[in-house]
Amino acid sequence: MSRSAAPLSPLAPPPGPTRRAADGARRRTSASAVLRSVLEHGPVARSTIARLTGLSPASVTDHCARLDALGLIRETAAPRRSKGAGRPHVPVDLDADRFVACGVHVAVPYTSVALLDLRGRVVAERRLPHAAGTDPERILASAAEGLGSLLTEAEGRIPLGVGVAAGGWVDRDSGTVVEHALLGWRDVAVRDVIGERTGLPVQVDGHARALVNAERLFGRARGSRSMLHLFVGNVVDAAFATHDEVHHGPRSQAGAIAHLPLAGGTEPCECGRTGCLQAELSERTLCRRAREHHVIRTANPVHVVRAAAGGDPVAVRLLVERAAMVGAAARLLLDVLNPEAVVVTEVGVMHRQDCLAALREAVGRRDALVVPSSFPDSVLAVAGGSVALDVLYRDPLSVLPVPAGKSGEPN
Repeated sequence: MSRSAAPLSPLAPPPGPTRRAADGARRRTSASAVLRSVLEHGPVARSTIARLTGLSPASVTDHCARLDALGLIRETAAPRRSKGAGRPHVPVDLDADRFVACGVHVAVPYTSVALLDLRGRVVAERRLPHAAGTDPERILASAAEGLGSLLTEAEGRIPLGVGVAAGGWVDRDSGTVVEHALLGWRDVAVRDVIGERTGLPVQVDGHARALVNAERLFGRARGSRSMLHLFVGNVVDAAFATHDEVHHGPRSQAGAIAHLPLAGGTEPCECGRTGCLQAELSERTLCRRAREHHVIRTANPVHVVRAAAGGDPVAVRLLVERAAMVGAAARLLLDVLNPEAVVVTEVGVMHRQDCLAALREAVGRRDALVVPSSFPDSVLAVAGGSVALDVLYRDPLSVLPVPAGKSGEPN
C-alpha cells in the first residue's frame, strides 16, 4: 500500500459488488421513504419530504427526479413563492392517473379481479363466480382473462404487475397456494400460471397479510408500530406486523388460527374437535344459522346484514353474537401479541355499529386501537392489489421507465 492511500475501515464494506449492493439497498430504502412521504402527505414540497424523511435536500431532489422519470410522481401546481429568497416551492404528488396494480383475490364462492391506482383506490372491479367448480387451472385462467378485459377498458392505464391474495396456506416466496382446504387446492403454482397468462410480474400472499399491508399503506391504522389483522370470512386467519414488516414465518405459515379453540363454541370441526375458530365463526356457519331461522335463503352473508338493516331481530342477534365471539378471538391474540392496533375484517363489524360495539366489549379495556377494516366495500379487491402495491412502495426503483406519452398493455 502506498503511503498516500487511505487505509480501509474494518467496518466499511469492501469495494466491489458488496459495496455496490449496499449502495443499491440504501437507494431503494431512500426512494421508498420519499414515495411513502408523497403518498401520505402529497401534494408536498420537497423541503417537507426532506424534513419528514431525514434525507438531505439534495438527496430528496435526486429521488424525486428519478420517481418523476419513472412516472410515479409529478409536479402538481404553479410554484408558490416562499417568503424569503430562493427558488419557489413546487409541490409533488403521486401520478395516480397513469399506473394501476392488478389484483386477484380468490375466495370460496368467487374470484375478484380489480385494478387499483397508486393510492389503493379501486379503479375497476369484477367478480367471477365459481359456478363451474374450483379447479385451479380454470379459476386462474378466468382471473387472467378478467384482468385483460379490465385493462382493455381502462383507457391506457399502465399495469405495474399482478398481486394475488387467497386464504389458506400461501407461500409468498414460491408464489404457491400450498393448501386451501375449502377450495380443495394443494400446491397450486399461482405465480407461474398467472404470470404466463398475463406476461406481467406476479406476487402472491395470504389475504390477511395482504390486508395488513393495505392498512399500513392506505388505511386508518397507518403509522401504527405494530398491528394485528383478523380476517373472518369463510376462512378465518390472522396476520401480525411490527415496524412496517409483516411476519410470515417459515414457508409463510404464520397466522394459521383456524383450529384455535374458542370458549363457548359449539360447532363441530372437520378436525374432530368442537369450537375451532373457523368452524365457529365462518360465513358458512353464519349463513347456515340464518337459513335455519328463515332469515335468508342464500349463502351470502351480506344478505344477513341487509335483513338486520331491515329490522329482522334474529339477523341482528346472529350478527351481534358473532361479533362478540370475534372479539373473544381477538382478545386471545391480543394477550399473546399485544399490538398497538387491531383491525378486524368481518361483515357485521364493518357495517354495523352494534356489532363493532359488541366486538370492542368482548376485547375488553385495552390500550390497543380496535377498528374495522378501512375498506368495507372493496376489501377483497384491495387485498389482491395491495400485494403488488406493497412491492412497489418497498422498491419503487424497480419500475421500468415509461417513455413520454406512451400507454402500456400486458404482453
